[in-house]
Amino acid sequence: MFAPVADLASSAGARILEIAARGEPPRTKPDASPVTAADEIAESILLEGLAKILPGVPVVAEESVSRQAPVAPASTYLLVDPVDGTREMIAGRAEYTVNVALVEDHAPVFGVIYAPALKALYAGGDGAARRAALAPGARFDRNSLSPIHTRPRPARLVALVSRSHPDAASDRFLAGFPLEKKIPLGSSLKFARLAEGEADVYARLATVNEWDIAAGHALLAAAGGAVTAPDGSPLAYGTRGNDFRVNGFVAWGAAPA
Repeated sequence: MFAPVADLASSAGARILEIAARGEPPRTKPDASPVTAADEIAESILLEGLAKILPGVPVVAEESVSRQAPVAPASTYLLVDPVDGTREMIAGRAEYTVNVALVEDHAPVFGVIYAPALKALYAGGDGAARRAALAPGARFDRNSLSPIHTRPRPARLVALVSRSHPDAASDRFLAGFPLEKKIPLGSSLKFARLAEGEADVYARLATVNEWDIAAGHALLAAAGGAVTAPDGSPLAYGTRGNDFRVNGFVAWGAAPA
């Protein structure tokens, strides 16, 4: 499913760029987060395409969930964030992504992250992680793929932190490690940077939605990294009663010893 999902993300990315260029003001959802026409139209493109690629597989998508609570998760389902990093997009930064992930038995097994403004595609699954150049609206070319992998853990870590969602608990966690520097970055690009060996840790101890992190989780695991609960236990997706939310996580480039 990699090639058709890549093409689908490219199509959604082209529409996102087109709409973002208009500079339309965002609206505010009930949870106080911003939403734009780009989020909604991209989600429609993704939902229509995924129904053809994986017919019958339930899809949990951010904007749909904001309008109507999703049903209890099946053992296999898709998670979609049509624009991860809406605040970055509104601010005119390139740090936003399209996220698509497949979850099986409470774990993400396949994920695609597409950064349309950067013309960069990342995908991971079946123990292999790859990066490709892909212009918005273009067809995916398999020959453009390059393998990526996490780097060995250095003595001093490069930590990635959320640009728009800083939190004190994550800062306290990182303070327990020797750090070379902290780099603020938006969206699931933080997982991509870990997967391609440019950083070592990304901690987010606040509650997050599954669609924010599942594609990155699959990518990072395929690249040799790990994503765990804050206490180091496995991170479970789609458990009943959690409303598709995760109570914090830590993403590692080289898995902790």
